[in-house]
Amino acid sequence: MKQSKLTLAIFSALLLGIITGWVFPDFAVKLHVLAEIFLRMVKMIIAPLLFATLVVGIAGHGDVKSLGRLGIKTIAYFEVVTTIALFIGLGFANLFKPGIGMVSISTAHTGLNSIVQSAATTHHNSFGELILGLFPTSIFQSMSEGNLLQIVVFCIFFALAIVAVGEKAKPVTDFLNSLASIMFKFTEYVMYFAPVGIFGAIAYTVGSNGIHILFNYGKIILSLYVALAAFVLFVLFVACKIVRISVRALIKALQEPALLAFTTASSEAALPKAMQIMEDFGVPKSIVGFVMPTGYTFNLDGSTLYLAMAVIFSTQIVGHPLTIEQQLVIMFALMLTSKGIAGVPRVALIVLAGTLTSFGIPILGVAILLGIDQILDMGRTTVNLIGNCVATVVIARWENQFDYYKMSDFIKGRSLKLATVSNIEDYKDTNNGEGHGI
Repeated sequence: MKQSKLTLAIFSALLLGIITGWVFPDFAVKLHVLAEIFLRMVKMIIAPLLFATLVVGIAGHGDVKSLGRLGIKTIAYFEVVTTIALFIGLGFANLFKPGIGMVSISTAHTGLNSIVQSAATTHHNSFGELILGLFPTSIFQSMSEGNLLQIVVFCIFFALAIVAVGEKAKPVTDFLNSLASIMFKFTEYVMYFAPVGIFGAIAYTVGSNGIHILFNYGKIILSLYVALAAFVLFVLFVACKIVRISVRALIKALQEPALLAFTTASSEAALPKAMQIMEDFGVPKSIVGFVMPTGYTFNLDGSTLYLAMAVIFSTQIVGHPLTIEQQLVIMFALMLTSKGIAGVPRVALIVLAGTLTSFGIPILGVAILLGIDQILDMGRTTVNLIGNCVATVVIARWENQFDYYKMSDFIKGRSLKLATVSNIEDYKDTNNGEGHGI
């Protein structure tokens, strides 16, 4: 209910901001301060949120010996799929160029000085500089500068040390779990200010650039949704075909949680229902219980794709073209920075702001995207959900534990006929006569 009210408030703020910017442009350009306050609040939570959630996530799932084969396969699949998502986002951003010609930036008249200022962090121009820049001299300095890459590296070593120490580290783990819970609540409070920030951002953008700017917003939305559709079609669809799962049946099964994820832009709202459906669909409970929660830490396909597009968009609007090598460096950085803070409202905005800061790129793009982030979030959240459901099927099939009888039972509404069983037996015969886990 809270999420529905916030969604309604965000869309209302979006509409009101457009009208205000169109009818009262002189007044609207003064509202940049509202967007600025919200962006500062977002940057304020980046370091502690990332530290707490990433350490807890790795410490909880990072013991490869205990996870065994399942853990290795799951993480390997996640890395391959999210990397593909990054490059699809990168490709479509260069193809559509949604940021070109969107806004003419001059810090003398925009009033968004603190937003347009480049960060003090060194801009990494090569892989060598990136690798060197990964390692912090002081974690407190990294946090104060908002250097996500250095924070991630520190978190990895810190989490592995916690796993190695074992029971003695339990007080630290309990503290970080509490800190993570606190930061989730903290983030929730910050996001209550999102409608105000969105109102200020869209009013300022329309007021300073004219109503025609909405065309450019349409271009951004179209670019993202086309890229997400391409990812679903050429990656998730192909993955299902490889493991011999009916894509049509899976999509039909996921209609309800997918619609819930789309309308609320919340993964958490749809997760319980999706997990239950995947169990009913034929994936063992043990695999669903491990892969789905882990996926919401390491397998945010839609959000990862969006981040790649958003970074390139942010460089395009400020006239900061990147070479292919620089784009690849940022993609490598996003492989690290996009992990570990799933389930947080507006998580992509947080990661985007931190990544841009780490590379010395002005975060004006965050302010511009803020106005339509709810619409963008609906699409990427839905793909996140579908991607993680497909992951459970792939891992179950990979582990030879997928139950095709149960899938057929689910599809037929628990009214299997003899012909259906016969078809399954024929299917098994063509796959070396394996049992339920074909």
